[in-house]
Amino acid sequence: MTSAPSTTTSKRKHSILPAHIVKENHTPVVVQEAERRAASVQLRVADAITAFAGSMRFVYVHIVIFAVWMIFFEKFPWPSLTLVVSLEAIFLSTFVMIGQNRQASFAQAKADHDFVSQEKELLTNTELTKEIHRLTTELHNRLMQADAKK
Repeated sequence: MTSAPSTTTSKRKHSILPAHIVKENHTPVVVQEAERRAASVQLRVADAITAFAGSMRFVYVHIVIFAVWMIFFEKFPWPSLTLVVSLEAIFLSTFVMIGQNRQASFAQAKADHDFVSQEKELLTNTELTKEIHRLTTELHNRLMQADAKK
């Protein structure tokens, strides 16, 4: 008889997060950003387009399409091709800006998270240092009193 899968295993199996986020341990900010992006159809589409447009496969596909278009479908100076390429450049630049905004938003969220974490750590270290100082002073005073009684 097999046991039921653990909660984390079943969650990860059905996760809509990217595989690299699920497989690796990431900070809460990374996981929250991935969950936010995975929950939005528009952001998933933008991510997919950006991922494809930033690949060498995109370059190779365009080389083939442009070569075929220039050789078989239109003669120099390729007015329709120029229009299509210009429109594509407009849309791709928009996706680049979406990606930059996403990165800026993520960097700010991570910086905020890191700041809060560091402030908590600083506070804890300060409290520990004060307590060590208090204990050291108390121990010193006790030792001095013991020496004075001898």
